[in-house]
Amino acid sequence: MTTTGTRLPLIAGNWKLNLDHLQAIAFVQKLAWSLKDAAVDFDAVEVAVFPPFTDIRSVQTLVSADKLPIAYGAQDVSQHDTGAYTGEISGAFLKALECRYVIIGHSERRTLHAEGDDVVAAKTAAALKHGLVPVICVGETADDLETHGPSAVPVAQLTAALADVAADADIVVAYEPVWAIGSGKAATPEQAEQVAARLREVVAEALGADAAAATRILYGGSVKANNIAGFMRQPNVDGALVGGASLDIQEFSAISRFHQHVGV
Repeated sequence: MTTTGTRLPLIAGNWKLNLDHLQAIAFVQKLAWSLKDAAVDFDAVEVAVFPPFTDIRSVQTLVSADKLPIAYGAQDVSQHDTGAYTGEISGAFLKALECRYVIIGHSERRTLHAEGDDVVAAKTAAALKHGLVPVICVGETADDLETHGPSAVPVAQLTAALADVAADADIVVAYEPVWAIGSGKAATPEQAEQVAARLREVVAEALGADAAAATRILYGGSVKANNIAGFMRQPNVDGALVGGASLDIQEFSAISRFHQHVGV
């Protein structure tokens, strides 16, 4: 593997607003069968799905009953633990459903729900408080890219998110250039590596060298089976946050099997 030390590659599928709980059960079953048939080595890659809130209990029951080697998490979490916050979901609730991960600060939350760096930092703290691993999303728009260059905005976003995070916290960082999401035009592996390397420096500055060496940094934005190999060859890219392609079992399975056919 070209990733450093003990960083286990993570292939994460963000379903967004797709699949009800019955569809989720069928999907996870078929995904597990597909990965088993392909003899995926789960010591070499971690595969995780991020269903809508209403699916998580069903996914939990299936994964637990069938002992499936698939991790799962939520697409968002409240910064609040409990109280008069209609529609919010506490990290305590997610932990009770045995979620391992939660996505924080996805670009769609930042743009559609006006979540700023302060909210992302608060949600990161809430996730860690309840024993969840936050997948902290950062990325620039096309305008940001033209005005500030490729790493300035992601660096500022991650710096804010990590301001009050303990050095021993288990986190994942996802670099998702907004201009690439859903566009069919992914960043080049070299572009992803440039920003990922800079983000690792941010982790080192905020949490220390050991944390930087251990933290997984994902790329997200129009990830497909036919381009995952290039990203995974980069020394600072430790996996992918997959959107639309994660809803296609064969495509997502092929992405998860990157290590079988790219020689990394």
